[in-house]
Amino acid sequence: MKNHFLWICLLFLIGVSSCKSLQEKGNDQFLSGQYQYAINSFSQILADDPDNKEANQIIAESYRLSNRIEDAAPYYQKLVDEDPTFESYYRLGLSLKAQDKDEQAKEAFEKAKGFTQDETYLAETQRQLEAIKLSEGIEDYWPNHVLANYKDLNTAGPDYAPVISEDFLYFTSGRQASGLYPADGSPYTKLFRARAEGLRVDVSGAQALPEFKNEEGLNQAAIAISPDGNTIIYARGNSTSDKDLPETALFVSYFRGGGFTQPIWMPVNEDETWWNSTPAFSADGNELYFASNRPGGFGGIDLYKATKLANGDFGNPTNLGPNVNTPGNELFPRPMADGKFFFSSDGHPGYGKLDLFVAEKDGSGAQVIKNLGENFNSTKDDFSLFFTEYPKAGFISSNREGGVGDDDIYFFEDKTPKPKIINVLLNVFTKQRVAGEEDAVLEQARVVLYDSLNKQAGGDFSNTNGRVRFTLTPDSDFTIIASKSGYFSKSIPYTTTGKTPDISTLVQDVTNITLDTTIVLDQLVLDRSIVLENIYYDLDKAEIRPDAAIELDKLVQILKDNPAIRIELSSHTDDRSSDAYNQDLSQRRAQSAVDYIISQGISVDRLVAKGYGESQLIVENATTEEEHQTNRRTEFKVIEIQQ
Repeated sequence: MKNHFLWICLLFLIGVSSCKSLQEKGNDQFLSGQYQYAINSFSQILADDPDNKEANQIIAESYRLSNRIEDAAPYYQKLVDEDPTFESYYRLGLSLKAQDKDEQAKEAFEKAKGFTQDETYLAETQRQLEAIKLSEGIEDYWPNHVLANYKDLNTAGPDYAPVISEDFLYFTSGRQASGLYPADGSPYTKLFRARAEGLRVDVSGAQALPEFKNEEGLNQAAIAISPDGNTIIYARGNSTSDKDLPETALFVSYFRGGGFTQPIWMPVNEDETWWNSTPAFSADGNELYFASNRPGGFGGIDLYKATKLANGDFGNPTNLGPNVNTPGNELFPRPMADGKFFFSSDGHPGYGKLDLFVAEKDGSGAQVIKNLGENFNSTKDDFSLFFTEYPKAGFISSNREGGVGDDDIYFFEDKTPKPKIINVLLNVFTKQRVAGEEDAVLEQARVVLYDSLNKQAGGDFSNTNGRVRFTLTPDSDFTIIASKSGYFSKSIPYTTTGKTPDISTLVQDVTNITLDTTIVLDQLVLDRSIVLENIYYDLDKAEIRPDAAIELDKLVQILKDNPAIRIELSSHTDDRSSDAYNQDLSQRRAQSAVDYIISQGISVDRLVAKGYGESQLIVENATTEEEHQTNRRTEFKVIEIQQ
């Protein structure tokens, strides 16, 4: 950012006598803050005397003080070659750093340390070295945000600090300038506005601010408008008139009686010799954030916050502290309603000069500062962030290479690719078991889908084909429950994990995957026995074996799915022992099975254990082991359906 409102201007009476020498003229220009004129004058001296120390010194400092330190490197290099000092090496390092020449900058900073014992200077030089090191690990804060120059809006002069209020884009521009700012030779800036809808700006309709008149012969910039649109605060300064205020200050205009008042100097400036600029309102309009070089800060320019008073003024400014502020410069605050605080700084680790940063809370509640990354920042000045749609779209300002002119307005958008979508279309077919077969369609069965949190995710009745369709998400677990009057309800687990393609291989935005599953329901008939397969016991034992427990778990699930039924669980033996022995063994086995089911959470009131011994043989006069096995069985039957 050029120094329209950034650097302190030493304003003295201008009026250099034509009889003065070129060197005297250049010195007067430098002392009066006319840095560009001083550069022009001393460049003429260097043309004849390239080693002139004073000329190199003043040109280097003129570039630095007009925020063009990257252009000062060859002049600081001359100074360190001829008469090295801490100051010349340190500022050479800053100039090289601003050009993104990190290795050369580190070399200059290391050499600077050899020319001083001052602990403050040594600490600041070490901070610059650490900042270069830290900048190597910066990650993009929003990696898919894309920045573009708003070419139709920008001019050859400065254009920056855009904000939107009530469908208008307000911004600072050097267009229609009536003179040049002598500090850097750029046009004086004024306030403009154009109709806008989000990022779309009616560039052809841009006009000078109609709320109040721009003044001539000074810079007006960095506008802030209250959330209700009734208060305008902006920075005004850099006048060369000895009748004007000596420094940049904040001015305010209020909407009164159908129009805005004439802007007036704000008490929050506190002192006419302090630099105050880059204002911004909090989301509720009750706080004013701004930048100032007032005494008591942590560096060149710091960020402050002032609270609205009962009379509508803002007072009692407080410094935002050393976590946000650095020995460098912090400007262009942008507080957001979610607590995140965006700003520009050349003191935190970055890519060159001013970079965009965010202060936010980490997981422990501590405030951390993050560089927005190289898709927002460059080796030049990047500043003045404003969101049109937080955090997806908005504007910034930058004087980076490749722009239209000086400071340019850029817009950004979130270009995160739309996620590929996979829909799992699950066909659930309901069937019934008839005469031992499972292929008979069961229509009008109620089918309900539950997610992994046992929350209902769908439900319907099966159609005449016995089908219900659900849309499921990939890599998820579900439970499907089917029920119908006169049938045992049944639940089955279903997962989509591993049943869909790798999303990274998909081309289409939406891919549908169709899967099928079937639920077979058994008729629920009172007193009809149902054999439980594979329930085996050790010889002359009643304890439940692990393989039997697996089969009994299926009965447990039936009881859970059908909470209204009460069952009798029966055990049967073959006829190869005495009646009394077989009766006792079967009762013990039936009770053992019931006890296991109770242990799985089923109420004892829903279960009856009954041993029948050899009284209900299926195969009379069995002779083969297979026939005896048929007789040795475990069954259950529904003996009651509770209403």
